[in-house]
Amino acid sequence: MSRVHGSFMSPAGRLRHAIHTIGGFLALALTASLWFGGPAGAQDAQTQIIYPGSMAVTGFSGTTIPNFDQGLPPGVDPVDETFIDTTRATLRVFDVSHLGGPASGQLVSTPPPFEVTAGQIGQVFGLTYDDGMRDGVPSGIPNLYAAASSLHGIRIVTPDTKGTGRPQRQHHGTAGATFMEGQFGLENGGGPGTIWKIDGITGQVSKFADIETNSGPGIGNITFDTNHRQFFASDLDTGLIHRIDANGAPVDTFDHGVAGRPAHGLAPVADDGSVMDIQGAAFDTENPATWGYTQDERRVWAVAYHGGRLYYSVGEKAEIWSVGIARDGKFSGDPRWELTVKADQDYAVTDIAFDNKGFMYLAQRGPVENRYDYSLFADSGKGEVIRYWRENPDDPVTESTWVPVPQEYAVGFPDGNRQSAGGVDLQYGYDADGNLDTSVCTDTLVNTGDKLRENPTLADRLAAGGPLAVHGVQITPSALIKPANVPPFGSWFTDFDGYFEDPDVEGHVGDVKVWHPCEGRAGYYEQIPGGYLPPFYPPDLPPPGNLPPCLDVEDVQYFCTPSGLRADLYLHDHAGLGGDSITAQSRTPGVGVTTPQSHAPGAPYTIDITGHNPGDTVNVGLCFYRKSDQDKGGYYPCCKMTVPLRTPAVRCER
Repeated sequence: MSRVHGSFMSPAGRLRHAIHTIGGFLALALTASLWFGGPAGAQDAQTQIIYPGSMAVTGFSGTTIPNFDQGLPPGVDPVDETFIDTTRATLRVFDVSHLGGPASGQLVSTPPPFEVTAGQIGQVFGLTYDDGMRDGVPSGIPNLYAAASSLHGIRIVTPDTKGTGRPQRQHHGTAGATFMEGQFGLENGGGPGTIWKIDGITGQVSKFADIETNSGPGIGNITFDTNHRQFFASDLDTGLIHRIDANGAPVDTFDHGVAGRPAHGLAPVADDGSVMDIQGAAFDTENPATWGYTQDERRVWAVAYHGGRLYYSVGEKAEIWSVGIARDGKFSGDPRWELTVKADQDYAVTDIAFDNKGFMYLAQRGPVENRYDYSLFADSGKGEVIRYWRENPDDPVTESTWVPVPQEYAVGFPDGNRQSAGGVDLQYGYDADGNLDTSVCTDTLVNTGDKLRENPTLADRLAAGGPLAVHGVQITPSALIKPANVPPFGSWFTDFDGYFEDPDVEGHVGDVKVWHPCEGRAGYYEQIPGGYLPPFYPPDLPPPGNLPPCLDVEDVQYFCTPSGLRADLYLHDHAGLGGDSITAQSRTPGVGVTTPQSHAPGAPYTIDITGHNPGDTVNVGLCFYRKSDQDKGGYYPCCKMTVPLRTPAVRCER
């Protein structure tokens, strides 16, 4: 994806050849520029940049040689004069609502995407959306957030001393060195700890938050907590997870190395204090071990808020952990090891996503690299996209509550089908003609990858579906797990920047996030109508005169099980009843509702729903009580509520 005036730069030898044949090279560059268009053209026609189904993707912005048309002095290596192209996009938002037909492994055409350039925000990886609240009012149009990253390399320069009008690239740390323009959006006040905000209506870019202690490694990933309207960001410099409020102010942190590891019987590991010192002699642009990353045992990559907990990945031999988020939004101090990733390679999991069927999706990214010629940012070709689900019932023999062996997806056409670049998310469904169906939640997997359409054995068949050198996003029905879809002719493909002359680059694509708001949350709560007494309160807490609801449902998460739809209810004991149990019954004719007889402390309350149509609203009558009161016999206090649950528009058959 590296560019010279709009064209890609391959390794140095090929670049030199292109310069020697300058006429043909410039013709190619002009063709590429005309095909894709500049960033302004895509933005000027937009009055809103994010719609349901919009797909945001990050990637390396490419390169340029300033004043290349004036030529270079004899004996000058063109790579030494090659810099980040600040005019090209490092973030694009694609309209993938119409894919042009059934999936056949083809490259799909999309309208020109909305773009944010490296000059505006530098190089970024992690993405998330907020909930679209504007001045306290839901707008239905979220804002997009992108986090500074070192995953697309680190480049440093010193001031021009040769009279070329260009700074001088440096391999190693040296006095006076600074980050190259376009690395971290320094011109807009950014740095390696910056989170940028892109307004979902206007496209305006602004600095949202800053982790000022980050010296250069950047942010692993970010996520938004819809329940408490806050963000979480992982810091690759210190290993801390930062909690950030809706206004961009850092609030507090969670230290997995110190507070998390002991929960699984592991010794605590404090940050060693290493930093990225680009003016120190030990710094080497091509050796990430000198970049100041915190130790692997405490290095948090991906973060994802789900079901009242923050899930996160740790280390190259990836472990998935979670920590509870309390009702006031703070870390609850109950870290929990979830699983150790079972994959062919011990690669970092850089993204986590959940669907509404109970699956957790993980995307690996190869080890960080940084070739001086911009060709390689990650060791690609072995990264997997996999999914786990909880054991039902939990198998006491296994250490984890998740299944021991995940399901894997075929990513890309190269042998092994493991071309993951580290980004994954869920999308709505698509109909038989490739048109987006927003009535179906999270039925499609989207993931980033390198060299997605390259396979010499299949070249003739693949050529019918477009160019082969595709570094971008694969779009796949989520049901197509291996061995299905091998090779992945059941998928669609999009390219990050629409340039297809770069078969050798790796790691130039980053994260992907889709705006896919789905129904399926309780909307209001009322007393059970007819035949029920008003809610009973403890004797020392008399109800107010208007008898408000004594119980709140803070969140609802849906899962598919062999028996049907399961809903996990996160309850708030509004009246202080101190309940620890529920009974549930259906208040919707023809629908069955059951609940297990026991409830684990700290876990959500679970109910099973059968006999409904996907998308229906099911009225569930709840009785919330203390089991100790029930055990005494006779009448006991019970908070009685009707909770209308709008079920997700998805069937649970696998």
